[in-house]
Amino acid sequence: MEPRKLDRRRLFAAATALGGAGVWAACQSPSRELESAAPRTEEDFDELPDLRVLVAPISAEERSARRARLATLLAQHSLDAYLCEGGPTMSYLSGVTWGRSERTFALLVLADGSHFWLCPAFEAEKARLSVESPKGPGGDLVRWEEHEYAFAPLAAALRARRVERVAIDPQARFFVADGLRTEMGPERVVSGRDVLVALRGVKDAHELELLRVANEGTQLAIGAVSQRVRLGMKGDDVAKLMSRAHLKLGMTSPWSLALVGPAAAYPHGDNQSIALSRGEFLLVDTGASLHGYSSDITRTWCVEGTPSEAQQRAWHAVHDAQARAFETIAPGVECREVDRAARASLEAAGYGSGYSKFTHRLGHGIGMEGHEDPYFDGGSRVKLQPGMTLSNEPGVYVYGEFGVRIEDIVACTASGAAHFGAWQRGWSSPA
Repeated sequence: MEPRKLDRRRLFAAATALGGAGVWAACQSPSRELESAAPRTEEDFDELPDLRVLVAPISAEERSARRARLATLLAQHSLDAYLCEGGPTMSYLSGVTWGRSERTFALLVLADGSHFWLCPAFEAEKARLSVESPKGPGGDLVRWEEHEYAFAPLAAALRARRVERVAIDPQARFFVADGLRTEMGPERVVSGRDVLVALRGVKDAHELELLRVANEGTQLAIGAVSQRVRLGMKGDDVAKLMSRAHLKLGMTSPWSLALVGPAAAYPHGDNQSIALSRGEFLLVDTGASLHGYSSDITRTWCVEGTPSEAQQRAWHAVHDAQARAFETIAPGVECREVDRAARASLEAAGYGSGYSKFTHRLGHGIGMEGHEDPYFDGGSRVKLQPGMTLSNEPGVYVYGEFGVRIEDIVACTASGAAHFGAWQRGWSSPA
């Protein structure tokens, strides 16, 4: 289950096999076909391959196995059913996507391995077409009419299946849990967080491969963009390049936080629009999705010139803190201990204790969501298990001057830890 390093030659070999025009066409919508004769520019990122050919999306058979694993987890926790609304857990288990409204639509997975759907009656045909599609999971539809609301029919369906205790997905809305508690009794409806961490927090080999390719692809995108960054550019200019590079890689939903100089002292940025100048740090925090799995990489580097001694010292302190955190990762280690290792390293380097200059947690879980359980924070008692994937992103932030953050995605393995891609080697380049 240990992640493998991405062979970049394999990436470019894949691009060559498809042919430059083939890769470009695969990444574009049909509406752009008429633009194929237009002159190419460096912003087309023609050197980047299509990552989608390297790893397959999750199959219907894999989602069926996930529901079976959830059933086993429910039995282990003395629970009879798990309820999730439309969102990442429903997609993880079934491949079905459904928007949220005041009308409850939910998937119920039972400890006996079966599942069914709760659906507004007038949406039943739409739901049937989705769940009974060739890649759909099937399952009975429990319908509820507008005048009766969702929870009495749901409770009746659960009683008919001899369900006594229901776990609610942590992302389900309060009124869903509250409505079911009213019908079944508060002691019978509980949080499903522990079950969810055990289910989605531990990635299988295919998920690790998806995350590996996605995150190492984002490193390729950052490298390609860095060759196009010029003095005088602003953060928005860099962010637009990052989006184009991710789209060329065949990834979706790209996002980017590009912060120049003092703006990077705020971990999530501020409203300053600062032009990049010589000797200044550029912080780029960016990612996208590949077959539904997320990337999230941060690099801080000086585009031209030499940064101040204070900036260089901060960069090396952050780099060392990231290494200390990585060395702490192993099965059985509590997540809070990894956060503590990074914080202790920065304190020893002279950046204060607690949240003095390192103002946020060390990291977050990553998978179908960019941020998900478990978390590298000082309060987390979650014990690491092989297959858990999280961000390792210490930082130093000095208001009015600069910010430094370096982020890579790491995985707990049976023998310790692995990470996706290459570590940043110095402040002069994102590579």
